[in-house]
Amino acid sequence: MKIKAAVTHSAGAPFVIEDVELAPPQKHEILVKITACGVCHTDEAVQQQFIPVPLPAVLGHEGCGVVEAVGPEVTEFKVGDKVGISFGYCGSCENCMTAHPNACEHFNEINFGGVQPDGTTRLSTLDGKPISTFFGQSTFATHAVVNEAAAVKVDYDDIDLALVGPMGCGIQTGAGAVLNRLCPKFGSSIAVYGCGTVGMSAIMAAKIAGCAKIIAVGGNPKSLELAKELGATHTINRKETDDIVGTIRNEITKGGCDYAIDTTGVADFVKKALACVRFMGTAVVLGATGDVTINIQNELMGDAKSLIGIVEGDSIPKLFIPKLLDYYKRGMFPFDRLIQFYPFEQINEAFEESHSGKCIKAVLRMDK
Repeated sequence: MKIKAAVTHSAGAPFVIEDVELAPPQKHEILVKITACGVCHTDEAVQQQFIPVPLPAVLGHEGCGVVEAVGPEVTEFKVGDKVGISFGYCGSCENCMTAHPNACEHFNEINFGGVQPDGTTRLSTLDGKPISTFFGQSTFATHAVVNEAAAVKVDYDDIDLALVGPMGCGIQTGAGAVLNRLCPKFGSSIAVYGCGTVGMSAIMAAKIAGCAKIIAVGGNPKSLELAKELGATHTINRKETDDIVGTIRNEITKGGCDYAIDTTGVADFVKKALACVRFMGTAVVLGATGDVTINIQNELMGDAKSLIGIVEGDSIPKLFIPKLLDYYKRGMFPFDRLIQFYPFEQINEAFEESHSGKCIKAVLRMDK
């Protein structure tokens, strides 16, 4: 079928919305009419080829929509079901089978290799040339074919389905790092570097977990104010504070916080996150980060600290996203306050305003 999609043709080039061909769903796949898709820094990293994905490609990996058709052997979904879409995984490796699909041994080839889990792509140009799939979904488009394993049924009729899209990556990454992996002790302390979608989600999750001190570090005064409204007990403006680590260790926590999360991907802030945790504390890297140089003895091992990376919030999306939606319904996880909607045609503007900090979470609507 012919669909509209935002195609990335070359490194750094703007998105171009054009007609492409989408093949019908195969075994265990569903065709989804896309309602909305979140704009994520991972998309930008691929657009710039910091993360290499074969081009041309249709990016977009925080999609949601309504099932329009089902392929052979689909058992979980039917036409008309509302779904959110998350990352792809094989389902058969040891990590997948021990409840860690986010650490699938084939994660990179499925999500960044340009193909579906079966090794093929459903996308092509109108003259038959293949177009790479992204994250097993490619939801910067009016329609997408996805494996049913990556889809999450949305049973709420009173939640705008367009809100569900960004839960498939950025929101579950921040919230899951706290609730699924760190599982902070009640009354503990945590510092979060970066007040974007991932950082704000981590802050809201830390409040749910009962952290006594939640420190938001960012450079946008409006975002820092929102962070306080969402659960931060302390804020630090990185542009106005000469010694962030000292402020956290000596003034706020009296010795260092129990946990720290970096969402920025900036090497200096990864080091600061590690430096601000106490003896036996844990620092987490959530952003796409390049080289970081540390002195293992002085900065890590000597204080028995841990530095870990977490992918997709260590989440099982079919279980975790419904939990987050339940928290949202109960007023405990107001992630809708992060979101600003844009028409699909304004995709390049949405990326520019997301990158500049004008909005926290840009979400493209295909249903308007």
